[in-house]
Amino acid sequence: MSVLVVGISHRSAPVQVLERAAVGDTEVPKLLDELLHAPHVSEAVLLSTCNRIEVYSVVDAFHGGLADVSAVLARHAGMPLAELTEHVYVHYAGSAVQHLFAVSSGLDSMVVGEAQILGQLRTAYSTADAAGTVGRVLHELAQQALRVGKRVHASTGIDTAGASVVSEALADATAALGGDLAGRRAVIVGAGAMGALAAAHLRRAGAAEIVVLNRSVDRAERLAENTSAQGTPARGGGLDALDRELATADLLVACTGAVGTVVELESVAAAVAGRAGRPLAVCDLGLPRDVDPGVAALPGVSVIDLVALQRRLADDERGSAVAAAQALVADEAQAYLAAQRSAEVTPTVTALRRRASEVIDAELLRLDSRLPEIDTRVREEFGRSVRRVVDKLLHTPTVQVKRLAEGPDGDSYAAALRALFELDPQTPAAVAMQRSGDVIAALEARTDSPTGAATGPVAEERDR
Repeated sequence: MSVLVVGISHRSAPVQVLERAAVGDTEVPKLLDELLHAPHVSEAVLLSTCNRIEVYSVVDAFHGGLADVSAVLARHAGMPLAELTEHVYVHYAGSAVQHLFAVSSGLDSMVVGEAQILGQLRTAYSTADAAGTVGRVLHELAQQALRVGKRVHASTGIDTAGASVVSEALADATAALGGDLAGRRAVIVGAGAMGALAAAHLRRAGAAEIVVLNRSVDRAERLAENTSAQGTPARGGGLDALDRELATADLLVACTGAVGTVVELESVAAAVAGRAGRPLAVCDLGLPRDVDPGVAALPGVSVIDLVALQRRLADDERGSAVAAAQALVADEAQAYLAAQRSAEVTPTVTALRRRASEVIDAELLRLDSRLPEIDTRVREEFGRSVRRVVDKLLHTPTVQVKRLAEGPDGDSYAAALRALFELDPQTPAAVAMQRSGDVIAALEARTDSPTGAATGPVAEERDR
C-alpha cells in the first residue's frame, strides 16, 4: 500500500479549470465517500483551497489508484478525463510524501511561505477523519506534515512578511485606491477563515468601518463582534444588504467559497451609478468566482481576482529562506521515509525470531522424547545454551536488515529474509494493472516512474 497524490493547482491549471474542479465544504464528504468505495483506494483526504484541489490516497496499485482518483475528480468537475489530464499532476510513494511536506510548508503556495495552508490542511484531515476515510497511513503522514510545516515556518523565516493571498490582494487593492486603506470603508462577503483574515488585515490597515455579510447572519455578526472588540467599528448582516452597503464602500472583499456567483453585476452597477466617480476596489478571492466577471468592465471599478494574483505572483520566491525551507523539507521527507521503511521490516524480523524459537522448542521436545532420562537441570542449561547460540547468529542479520531497510531499496532486504527463511510464503507477488487506454497513459506521463515525482512542464513550474 502506497500514498498517491492526484492534484490540480494554480501551477498546473488556469483559474477557469480550478473553478470547475473546486470542491465546496459541503461536497467534500460525498467525494471522500466516492473515493473510499473505489476498488483500489483504502484511505483518502481531500484538500481544497482557493488555489488547489488535491486528493491524498492510500492505494494498492499505482495504475488502478490513479484511474480511480482521476475518475472521481473528472466526474465532479464535469470534465472528460482526457481534458482533466492536461492539468493534473501526480506524485507517488516517496514523492507524495515530499510534496505534502512542501505543501504544508507553504513552498507550493501561490504566495510562497503563506501559513494559512496549515489550517486548511488540518481542516482537510479533520473532515476526512470524521468521514471515516483516514487510516493509520494518512493519519501518521498528516500529523507529520503538520509538524514539518510548523517547523519550517518557525525556523526558516519563510513567512516573516506574513504574506497570504488575502494580504497580496489587499496590497493590490490599496494601490488601486491610491495607496492607503486607512479611513476606508470595507465590505467583506463571507465569514469563514479567509473573511476573518481579511478583517484582521483591514483592521491593522486602519479601516474606518468593516461590514461583514454572509448567508448565515449569525456567523457574520460573530466576526463583526470580534472585529469590533479589537477596536475597529464593524457590523454584520445578510447578503440582502449588499446593494445598500456597496453604495458607500471603498473596498469589497468576496471570499465565500460558494458554488455560484454571489456578487451580481446589477448590484455593483447600481452602486457605481450613485458613487459620483469614487473608485471601488473589488477583491474576488472565491473559487469558483464570487463576483460576476462583468464587474471588471464597470467604470471606476478595479477587480483583483485569483487570475491577476496568479499572474503577478508566478515567480515570487523569498531567496535564502525558500532554499532553507526546501532543504529542511527534503531532510524531513527522507527521515520519515527511512523510519517507515524501518518500521515495515520489523514484522519480518519478528517472524524470523519466532521461527527460530519454534525450531528450538521442537528440537528440545524431540530431545526429551529420545532421552527422557536426562537430568532437568542439564536439559534447562542445554536449552539456554542453544537459545544463546541462535540469538548470536541472528543478531547481526537482524541489526543489519533494520539498518539497510532505511535505504532506498530497503524493502528488498526484508523480502530476501522472507524468501530465505520462508517466513511469509502466502504473500502474493505484487501485480501491476495493465494501463487502461491513452488517458491513463497521459496521466502516468506526468511521473517519471510509479515511485517518482511529477515531470514535464508542471513539475518544472513547481520546482522553479
